[in-house]
Amino acid sequence: MADKRDYYEVLGVQKGASDDEIKKAYRKMAKKYHPDVNPGNSEAEAKFKEANEAYEVLSDSQKRARYDQFGHAGTDPNGFGGGAGFGGFGGFEDIDISDIFGSFFGGGFGGSSRRRNGPRKGSDIAENVVLTFEEAAFGVKKQIKIYRVENCDECNGVGAKNASDRQTCSVCGGTGEVKTTQRSPFGQFVNVSPCSACGGTGTIIKNPCTKCKGKGKIKKARTIEVNIPAGINHGETISLRGQGNVGEKGGPAGDLFVTVSLRRHPIFTRNGSEVYCEVPITFVQAALGSEIEVPTIDGMIKYEIPEGTQSGTSFRLRGKGIKNLRSGVRADQIITVIVEVPKNLNSEQKQALEKFGEVTNDKNYKQQKGFFEKIKESFNK
Repeated sequence: MADKRDYYEVLGVQKGASDDEIKKAYRKMAKKYHPDVNPGNSEAEAKFKEANEAYEVLSDSQKRARYDQFGHAGTDPNGFGGGAGFGGFGGFEDIDISDIFGSFFGGGFGGSSRRRNGPRKGSDIAENVVLTFEEAAFGVKKQIKIYRVENCDECNGVGAKNASDRQTCSVCGGTGEVKTTQRSPFGQFVNVSPCSACGGTGTIIKNPCTKCKGKGKIKKARTIEVNIPAGINHGETISLRGQGNVGEKGGPAGDLFVTVSLRRHPIFTRNGSEVYCEVPITFVQAALGSEIEVPTIDGMIKYEIPEGTQSGTSFRLRGKGIKNLRSGVRADQIITVIVEVPKNLNSEQKQALEKFGEVTNDKNYKQQKGFFEKIKESFNK
């Protein structure tokens, strides 16, 4: 573990960062280094896995507390507590106020052992999915590959080859903790600590399962189908309850959070639910007005532009945008027409334009004269 980087350094956050800061930092890393965004880039894949590992620890309050106290050794299942079960810490993760009261007043609360041996929810998983512009606009079902902790299918989460190989610890009686009494001039003190014989699990495994090494849990690759709703935008997250890591002691599984990234579209851009695009038109179409074909996310449509349309003029197409994720109402599309100046004219075309210039000379000359007089005035001032 000596070659592992500090998890806070991996995500680029301070040690005292809030949960939101950690989540935002992870999403930024996931979007940047996701394998779908960097196909064939082994360095990006390694950084993505490193960020996943860091987030899995820092997003879980118990794992983060262990990491802050013991470093990488605190999250190593083969570290503290030996065969203490998955996570390797047994009783350390659930110490609460009842332990303190038990130390000073002789116990009797029983809160820590109940919590330690009671059901606990599994940790959450964060993933990223890359969508096209159209997939985000209309919704899509996506298959994504995740890695999550599940009960070992060889021993059904027991951790032993046979159910009879898992027995109640004779030292602690299955509580996972032992109490020692000390006398002092101030009275009798009772100290409660995790049982060293069973690592705080309350059970002893005589013949561990060979597949999970007695942990009762393994990490498996799963393909999950995610229903992406129409109108989702870049950076938004979908939650799938119960698709995270398996819980402890029969507790519910954690959740899966899928954050969306959008690929750039060659024509369209969006702002919220509105769609924007630029449409080139000819000088003749702009001057005389014309029916033009306009691209929308539904396909090509015809649109009538008025005569005398200037380059950069925008028009609104009602209901041709993206469906609002919450209201379900489709927004508008904004098209901006760009007048293209013709190039490589032949002699006949040039003569026609020169003739046009001669015909409109008086009107244009007056407009130009007035414009340049204003410029001259401003410089003189």
